[in-house]
Parts: sequence; structure tokens; C-alpha cells
Amino acid sequence: MQQAVPYRAFLRGSGGSGSGGRRPPGDNSAAVNGHGSIGTSVRSMVLENPVIVFGRRGCCMCHVVKLLLLGLGVNPTLYEVDEGDEAAVVGELARIVGAGEGRPQFPAVFVGGKLFGGLERVMATHISGELVPILKDAGALWL
Repeated sequence: MQQAVPYRAFLRGSGGSGSGGRRPPGDNSAAVNGHGSIGTSVRSMVLENPVIVFGRRGCCMCHVVKLLLLGLGVNPTLYEVDEGDEAAVVGELARIVGAGEGRPQFPAVFVGGKLFGGLERVMATHISGELVPILKDAGALWL
């Protein structure tokens, strides 16, 4: 008989995100756990995923963004950051974005490898009808 493994125990045993660790099928969330290079994993995740949402663990605004994107047919990667790793991740996101854009805040949504914005920008472009064409251009939607 198989035994259920608690989600947090599974993350600790997997070696974290970006290190080739196993995750449950259909789970496209990642967690920063202080092992390995945060900068390398953040940069590679931004470049490898058409849509990725960076946010604090348990953030309701991140959850809203994820649900909106799921409702549109996008399967976004959610990168959940613990409090202790927040400064390192925000610093790395700022390096990826560049000095002219300012400091990213959570939730930070990247579409096609570029910073798209936060909850306000995602909602505004969705309401105006511009979000779906942007997601199609990034390869996140095939319809």
C-alpha cells in the first residue's frame, strides 16, 4: 500500500527547485529553500517558462494571479519565496530586469522572459482584452 508524503516533506527531500528534484505530477510550483544558487535558479526559471509568477508563500494576490491565468488556459509556474530568501530573490529579479525598471515587488509576473508586472497590470490588461494576445505571443497559449 502506498503512503502519502506531506507536501513540505516532499519539497525538502527533492533538493529544492532548479536542481532536478522530483515534484508531484502536475505540480508546477517551486520553492526557494536556501540550497544551491538562488540567482542561477531564478534566472533559468525566468528564461525557461513562458509565464512565471514570483510571490511570497501564502500570498493571496499571487493566488489571484495564478487563478486568473489558469482560467485563461495558461499553466503558470508559481515560484513561492520564503521570508528568509525574499531579499535574495528580489535582488536577483532586479538584476534580471535591469536598473531602469525599478525594484520588482511581489507578485512579479514574467511573460516571455520579461517582467510583465504585478496583479494590477495583469488585471488591467485582462480587462482591456490585451492579455490573451500577449500570452499567445509568449507561447503560453496555443488557441
